[in-house]
Amino acid sequence: MNAFDGFVALVTGAASGIGAATVDALEKAGARVGALDIENASGRDGVLPLVADVTDGPSIDAAVEQVVGEFGRLDVLVNVAGIGAAGTVEDNSDDEWRHVFDVNVLGMVRTARAALPHLRRAGHPAVVNVCSVAAIAGLPQRALYSASKGAVLSLTLAMAADLVDEGVRVNCICPGTADTPWVGRLLDAAPDPVAERSALEARQPMGRLGSAQEIAAGILFLAAPTSSFVTGTALEVDGGMAGLRVPARPRPG
Repeated sequence: MNAFDGFVALVTGAASGIGAATVDALEKAGARVGALDIENASGRDGVLPLVADVTDGPSIDAAVEQVVGEFGRLDVLVNVAGIGAAGTVEDNSDDEWRHVFDVNVLGMVRTARAALPHLRRAGHPAVVNVCSVAAIAGLPQRALYSASKGAVLSLTLAMAADLVDEGVRVNCICPGTADTPWVGRLLDAAPDPVAERSALEARQPMGRLGSAQEIAAGILFLAAPTSSFVTGTALEVDGGMAGLRVPARPRPG
């Protein structure tokens, strides 16, 4: 029996990268999935595509109701939707700070607020927020992004504390740099994409980027009913980036 047989999940940021990999993994594990994105996330048997903007509360409310109307319940919420930002504390405008927090933090607030009335009725409800290693390891040129993900980590812990008596587990996953279309676009915009990719690989002790599928596997662990004693946890899936200090070494080849 698949771990998520009979479960219904909602995944935001589902059109590509970690979100798309999470939709695929949940569907293969037996869940029916609402795949939400600001652009159309492809649908197939057991996957309901939803177009909504996490910065727009009414569209999120409508999407959650559509999932419940289609599948009859909601057991798992996975908050993946997010955007990046580069620069020091001096570099980003007030408007950019507001926009990044609106997507990365308030976006999760809106989806959780809409989903919780349904999650409370589930047998094994779970929320998984996608955070980042940037929340726990100081990274250069990532002041705004790191601050938003630090807020996600604190939000996760506060939600877990508020909901523990109701049986709703809340955890977050802290990925290192993953080889996703979003990272690909950042690399394409760099003056030397090859050198920038090499630098990203080198800063992770395992010497490579993670895959979206590896991050999705961690998300499924946190969401699964077999993880019923896990709440208020930040799971690092980062190639050792947050916790290891290893000497630089030449790469093969």
